[in-house]
Amino acid sequence: MPKALVVADEVDERLWTDAVRACPVDLVVGAGDLPYEYLEFLAGALDAPCVFVPGNHDPDLSGYTRYGGLSMKDGFPTVWPGPAGGINADGRVVDVAGLRFAGLGGSVRYNDGPNQWTQRQQARRARRLVRRAGWRRHRDGHGVDILLTHAPPRDLGDRPDPPHHGFDCLHRTVERLRPKWLLHGHIHPHGEPVPDRRLGETRVRNVVGHRIMEFT
Repeated sequence: MPKALVVADEVDERLWTDAVRACPVDLVVGAGDLPYEYLEFLAGALDAPCVFVPGNHDPDLSGYTRYGGLSMKDGFPTVWPGPAGGINADGRVVDVAGLRFAGLGGSVRYNDGPNQWTQRQQARRARRLVRRAGWRRHRDGHGVDILLTHAPPRDLGDRPDPPHHGFDCLHRTVERLRPKWLLHGHIHPHGEPVPDRRLGETRVRNVVGHRIMEFT
């Protein structure tokens, strides 16, 4: 059973030291709005792969093409601003440590910052993601284990202020993909307990801060 360190939105300074080696895991999962240097450190210290989606406060990673250690943008070699060795799952279906992730990063658009989408834009991205997951499942029979997002589904752990609205399309996406988990960040609990929620058979968990999770 793969064990993961799942992080989002709030840096835990205790983890940004060699002390993190005391919690061995098989992978690092990032749900957005964390310094990429933090994700890079965690993956390196734990000698584990890192899969992530960007949050609304993260740099824009669109337009980059990566070939091993080489990154390209607009046809020219460049430095990728993401975490070294990290796997950006935004809009993609990726297999990491025996788990299949489908990713949708970003938040509802509320200003001109990066990684923000209108409800309609995110719905289009979600439909493309569902098609990609369908192709993969048709090819190897393996469905999506984890839907990794930055923002939560609408009316399921989001907030009433516009920047913290959830995405309507995630309800339909979960219905189509039927993942075991939807993991998201973006909504800071501020010390309040945050129970898991359910969308059908999918468990929805707010992972702001950090969690150690074991996946069957």
